Amino acid sequence: MGSKNKSKYAILGLLSLQPMSGYDIRKKIAASIGHFWSESYGQIYPILRQLVQEGLATRTVERQEGKPDRYVYALTDGGREQLVGWLQEPVESATERNELLLKLFFGRQMTPADCLAHLRRFHRHQRQQHGEFLALLQVVDTQFTHLPDAIYWRSVISYGLETSEALMRWCDKTASLLEPHP
Repeated sequence: MGSKNKSKYAILGLLSLQPMSGYDIRKKIAASIGHFWSESYGQIYPILRQLVQEGLATRTVERQEGKPDRYVYALTDGGREQLVGWLQEPVESATERNELLLKLFFGRQMTPADCLAHLRRFHRHQRQQHGEFLALLQVVDTQFTHLPDAIYWRSVISYGLETSEALMRWCDKTASLLEPHP
């Protein structure tokens, strides 16, 4: 189970929403799952070719006036079946790779001011993320509330909100430990 290409399932999942081109998939990632999952064009197009070869997606050509042809991919019944099968599998635990924690672990090799600077940048980033999650929640609650997927999207956004809030609190507590005391 550990050797499965999760990128394949991310693309299948996106195609389950609607048929899309590789460019559309990249834009959809940036606007939705990009906060917790990324795929580059270099990953997307080979996966799309593989999905078509395996019969999990179809590819149609849309001719465009004065522009290159646009290739649109759609999920097949077999693709939906494979996606649902993967969605039902238990979630694998992932070991987090967190550069901030790695640097703090070896923080004695830096000055406390350097450690604090890292924490402040991370805090700013979390505050920005929190704002983005609030904006996403507003979009879901005003434009997509009628969709059956909205409840699931809200739960993922809620995770992001709660996580960013917890990380900001952690930054504040950790910074208070590292700040010079008279």
